[in-house]
Parts: sequence; C-alpha cells; structure tokens
Amino acid sequence: MAIHYTDALDRTFHALGDASRRRMIAAISRNGVCSAGELGALFNSAQPTISKHLRVLEEAELIARRVEGRRHVFALAPSRMRQAQHWLERHLAFWEGSLDQLEGLLDELKKTQNNGGRNE
Repeated sequence: MAIHYTDALDRTFHALGDASRRRMIAAISRNGVCSAGELGALFNSAQPTISKHLRVLEEAELIARRVEGRRHVFALAPSRMRQAQHWLERHLAFWEGSLDQLEGLLDELKKTQNNGGRNE
C-alpha cells in the first residue's frame, strides 16, 4: 500500500530517506542541472525506476522540472531543503542544550559523591 505524505516536511524527509534520491540530488547539485537520461546513466537504472525517484523528489519540491523539447531537465529547488535545515537546527539546539544540562548535572553529582555526600 502506498503512503501519501501530506505535510511538506514529511515529504521532504521521506524523499531524502532513500540513498538513490540523495545521490540524484548530489548529482544535480554538482552539475547545476541534469536530464532524466543523464541521471539514468549515472545510476545504471531502468527509466521507470529513475522516473519514480524523480517524481518523489518533485512531489517533495526538492527539484524542479523544465521541459526542453523532448528532454526533461531537473534543477534543485532549495526552499524545501531550507525548511528541513531549519527544523533540524531547532531540534539540534534543543538536544545540545539538553545534553549540556545533563552534563552539568552529572558533574554536580560526581562532585557530591567525591565529597562523600557533604555539601560545601
């Protein structure tokens, strides 16, 4: 059964959860743009497989398609990646702060134990 992601951030992380799609984004990033055929050649995959990955990346709005005659060209669309980056940064700050607090509490506990439970 197919899972349909409704939230933009869910679609972004779902799309980035696949190594092949991350490699496609890296290839597009390196080259500026890539055609579907160029991506297919890089990955030595069948056209339907490449198309499926590209569709997931498009639905997540991580890439944008431009049609030049019969050639479909893909470029990065960075706004969704920035959204994911901001989400990660917020959560990273929270966890780093929590870990810093935990480290401080552990240091206090060690001092208390080293002093035989006596407060100074």
